[in-house]
Amino acid sequence: MSVATRVIPCLDVDAGRVVKGVNFLDLRDAGDPVALARAYDAQGADELTFLDVTASSAGRDTTYDIVSRTAEEVFIPLTVGGGIRAVDDVDRLLRAGADKVGINTAAIADPTLIARIADRFGAQVLVLSADVRRWRAREPGADVSADGHSRPDSGYEVTTHGGRRGTGLDALAWCAQAADLGAGEILLNSMDADGTKDGYDLDLIRRVRHEVTVPLIASGGAGRLDHFAPAVDAGADAVLAASVFHFGEISIADVKTALRAAGHETR
Repeated sequence: MSVATRVIPCLDVDAGRVVKGVNFLDLRDAGDPVALARAYDAQGADELTFLDVTASSAGRDTTYDIVSRTAEEVFIPLTVGGGIRAVDDVDRLLRAGADKVGINTAAIADPTLIARIADRFGAQVLVLSADVRRWRAREPGADVSADGHSRPDSGYEVTTHGGRRGTGLDALAWCAQAADLGAGEILLNSMDADGTKDGYDLDLIRRVRHEVTVPLIASGGAGRLDHFAPAVDAGADAVLAASVFHFGEISIADVKTALRAAGHETR
């Protein structure tokens, strides 16, 4: 039996407002997170992802009040990420109404955090949020990046702090390690495609799909209806988008219609 492809709007939240930019820069206001969550629930979204995009870089906690108010407005699974540093942070978010939590920066600093969260709450609660970009040399001919890291074998590097810092970690190897440690799902965000509306990074999706068996969420680059089905063909179990939904350019219903037309089951 085939598994239905999920369509997931993403709320990137900064200072209590939904924001969206290009490659995580030049953020512009996209609305109130609680109001948008309510609207997406009504429109038939399968899940909702809430990312506090500056919590890690600012060294603060996720905004629990907004999470609670958002959770009260939706009846679909809610994933919350940003600023999670400890197992107790997960407990607080689940009590605030989250169904799943996304971790990135803290897991890279201490991969055992993945196993400890999975052991306590179950793998189904834990989403690895991987912000991935193609490795770039500091300058033509250089063998290190601007962050001082050598080129990963795959050519894809994991970043932290909302995409602000390179790590030198090979993205494919990191996703595989996280799945082995207990991550129940991977949110794969292409930093290069993010906000460009030029389509998902299909090569990245295919290559990560080859490394892991856990559900894979494609993120970054959706701009047209014909961008979604190729991401599923490449191996994604769910497609996530933000600005095209926030600004009314594409509806969730239209995405599901396009996926079904391409032969993919939806809910």
